[in-house]
Amino acid sequence: MTLLIFDCDGVLVDSELLAHAALAELMSALGHPMTTREALQMFTGLRLHDLLASAEALLSFPIPADVGEKAGQRLLERLQRELQPVKGVHEALALLPYPRCVASSSTRERLNLSLQVTGLEGLFGDRLFSADQVEHGKPAPDLYLLAARSFALKPANCIVIEDSTLGIRAAVAAGMKTIGFAGASHASAELAQQLKMAGANVVIAAMSDLPSAVEDIVAARS
Repeated sequence: MTLLIFDCDGVLVDSELLAHAALAELMSALGHPMTTREALQMFTGLRLHDLLASAEALLSFPIPADVGEKAGQRLLERLQRELQPVKGVHEALALLPYPRCVASSSTRERLNLSLQVTGLEGLFGDRLFSADQVEHGKPAPDLYLLAARSFALKPANCIVIEDSTLGIRAAVAAGMKTIGFAGASHASAELAQQLKMAGANVVIAAMSDLPSAVEDIVAARS
């Protein structure tokens, strides 16, 4: 059996620009001017705990709890209003006859919201794994290994679809095959190259290419 493990942000939902614009705004307000592109380069793929640690290291002081909470709430409200599924993801999922789950660095609250808002919740049910559930976030393999264990599958039977180099490195460390996705609104040719260099078995730029990429990996393994 083959298990498809999907990252959420930047793979299923087109959230990376929204989230990192909010991060850049927060960092700038706290005295460390930052663009959305810089925030993408620095924070993509990190779970909240690790992201905050990196941000505070840049600031040289802790982010005040009330400031962080208000920023987080504003982001959730913006996602509720503006978040869209990645183009073609519904159609791609319909063509993939394999068990699937989501393994995300997002908090469970944000993960649930993202899937509900974009109409993807029913396609995954309760097969959701958050970095809150493991000791170490990406690029450690913990989250992906948790997903595999939950399905009683060996890592070699799993294919991870990821848009971040941290996620690709985590999947490679877990012993899983990987598909790098560089097709959301934040993606670029540079991202595609970075995913390849991080160890992705194949990199695609559109969800319409996902079914064939999966079938190629399954066929090669067989």
